[in-house]
Amino acid sequence: MTKDVIVVIGAGGIGQAIARRQGFGKTVLLADANEQVLTKAAAEMRNASYSVVQQAVDVTSRASVRALAETAAKHGPVMQVVNTAGLSPNMAPVQKLLEVDLYGSAVVFEEFGKVIAQGGAGLIISSMAGHMMRQLPQADEQQLASVPADELLALPCLQAEAIPNTLVAYMVAKRANFLRVQAEAMKWGERGARVNAISPGIIVTPLAAHELNSEIGHIYQAMVAASPAKRMAPPDEIAIAASFLLGPDAGFITGADLLIDGGVIAAMRAGKLPTPG
Repeated sequence: MTKDVIVVIGAGGIGQAIARRQGFGKTVLLADANEQVLTKAAAEMRNASYSVVQQAVDVTSRASVRALAETAAKHGPVMQVVNTAGLSPNMAPVQKLLEVDLYGSAVVFEEFGKVIAQGGAGLIISSMAGHMMRQLPQADEQQLASVPADELLALPCLQAEAIPNTLVAYMVAKRANFLRVQAEAMKWGERGARVNAISPGIIVTPLAAHELNSEIGHIYQAMVAASPAKRMAPPDEIAIAASFLLGPDAGFITGADLLIDGGVIAAMRAGKLPTPG
């Protein structure tokens, strides 16, 4: 009997936690740009009796994402698609960050929107950074939400004069993720499917460790100290929320973004932290 297919793009801490929570008894298609990370994560899941298919993917390449979507559809009904791929501000220059975090996310929505099954659900793991900035001009927000992915990086609001550094690029990309989710909810809805976003705060993953140990690590420590929760969170807390949004109990939720940050954005709104920009 053909099993339902769950696609998880990004084999890091959050991706693995979601794959393990959602994937038992299903076919898990696990994908990542880093083949070493991918092979290790897939092997660990197989050793725990999961059914795993692995495939390298570059989310900045439409052909690569399309090939992943085609593989997913060959294995059975594509019921869940989770995109956790992304770069942080300290990991790449502006252009590469926009290519992965903004363009790549849009391409995943477009290509998997063609194969998602009726009753299926999609989810992008974005970031609380999308909540840190003020709303962009209405025309810019409309374009970020709705222009075809292949036209995104040419938009005036994404050119060098508007994006002075990687932090701004990151915040704009993550706000755009939510804007795309709202727009894609309409398209996915035509197939009887839903799509949502989660915006995590500081989650204990290798990516977070990279930032905490960087020259801007003190900023992250200040966020933790000022937040009501006063802690970071493990990937499993994101996986629990993802399970709800991907499952039947969230059948009336689409085009939404769930902020899970321990109250960091609340602390910013209360003046306990400076607003970056």
